[in-house]
Amino acid sequence: MEIFSGLLHGFAVALTPANIMWCFVGCFLGTIVGILPGLGPPATIAMLLPLTFLMNPTSAVIMLAGIYYGAKYGGSTTSILLNVPGESASVVTCLDGYQMARNGRGGAALGIAAIASFVAGTFGVIMLMLVAPPLAKFALQFSSPEYFALMCMGLAMVVLLAGKSILKAFLAMLVGLWMAGMGTDLFTAQSRFTFGQADLLDGIAFVIVAIGVFAIGEVLGNMETREGVPMLPVPKGLRNLLPNMEELKACRFAFLNGSVIGFIIGILPGAGSTIASFISYGIEKAVSRRPEKFGTGVPEGVAAPEGANNAETGGALVPMLTLGIPGSGTTAILLAAFVLWGLKPGPLMIQENPELFWGLVASMYIGNVILLIMNIPLIPLFAQILKLPLYILYPIIFGIGMVGVYSVSDSLFDLSLLTFFGLLGYAMRKLDYPQAPLILGMVLGDAMERALRQSLMMSQGDLSILVSRPLSAGMLVITAVILIVPVFRRVNALRLKAID
Repeated sequence: MEIFSGLLHGFAVALTPANIMWCFVGCFLGTIVGILPGLGPPATIAMLLPLTFLMNPTSAVIMLAGIYYGAKYGGSTTSILLNVPGESASVVTCLDGYQMARNGRGGAALGIAAIASFVAGTFGVIMLMLVAPPLAKFALQFSSPEYFALMCMGLAMVVLLAGKSILKAFLAMLVGLWMAGMGTDLFTAQSRFTFGQADLLDGIAFVIVAIGVFAIGEVLGNMETREGVPMLPVPKGLRNLLPNMEELKACRFAFLNGSVIGFIIGILPGAGSTIASFISYGIEKAVSRRPEKFGTGVPEGVAAPEGANNAETGGALVPMLTLGIPGSGTTAILLAAFVLWGLKPGPLMIQENPELFWGLVASMYIGNVILLIMNIPLIPLFAQILKLPLYILYPIIFGIGMVGVYSVSDSLFDLSLLTFFGLLGYAMRKLDYPQAPLILGMVLGDAMERALRQSLMMSQGDLSILVSRPLSAGMLVITAVILIVPVFRRVNALRLKAID
């Protein structure tokens, strides 16, 4: 009853004209930020933060939160239509979303992404409202050994992303792990794998690798064919621009899978939406009746990661609001904003600032509806991108990629790296190496190394700490099962072939 009365109070706050306007502004800016690669919610919120100092804190946090979850909606657009992931979590959407666009179902893919985002975003808000305090206490049980085990479980998903060859997938993942180690070691301040280049001391930005390997590599691969590549098929009629009942039926469990996995991963500080979307995609492929179709344009391959990506938002707000611990880069900036406004997120947040907490929760319900209403009608407009001739579309992809990369650091050296990774993506495409494991290794490698080294510092170099704690041991067992099962399948298949 207390939750119900608090939610009613929150809607009374969020439904004021001013707060509805700020919610819409945040959702609109977030959608734009999601579409443009390289900018991202943390940078946008950091830039707009000074403008909120004169605003009412409740209105300000409603707008900033709108940017946060609104960017998750927009991130799927370029991933599906152009194979250009704007952030690491959007990489998984490229795998089936872009293939759906190539099969003439780009509008349906955008519709599935919007619906998955709405369902998962709403689920995340409900869970934030109902179970925030106990889940936050559970998240506190995670320390460095548990995070290392979680990252191992995420990397084990490379088996499910392998395509035709598990060996090639592991090689691609190892290259990604190696690239994650480039830069300055946080523990010793020593440079690693920089090849004498001062520009590599900060490592390689994810957006450079993702755009180069996926977008530029795809364009180069398509341009080499002498007969040319036909224009991407454009669906005709409103009915073909939206998912049909068969596609929605195929996605019904993917919506649930993405929502649950995304929220659970989101409450773990530092885990992030990338590992949530990879794990959700891997689980969906593992339980599917047609796993061999994943990567060729199945709607479940879009629904699961997009749902996880959006549910993670509600999960990441749980430790920030109830414990004062940021769950992601964006919530870290939001936490700084709370401190600047004189607020103290923590166990007493709901009691001391009920207007802000319940107003934020209610505004997220409203924001998800706004985003759904905003994005569904835009599907026909976005689908017009597919009508562009390839001699116009390819330069646009190059331009978006270069602007996105240059906006990260204003460095011409990064543009030369983009060229290198574009050629690498082209080579991987020609040699049939999967690209997703490379990105997975790069994204998770740094966090995995940090968690392992912190674990060894805790145990004074004793590796048994990884298996002596129940949570980390359980996740490592799951990791081992994920890796071993395909080996047994392969051995069994060879045995049956020998018998025949």
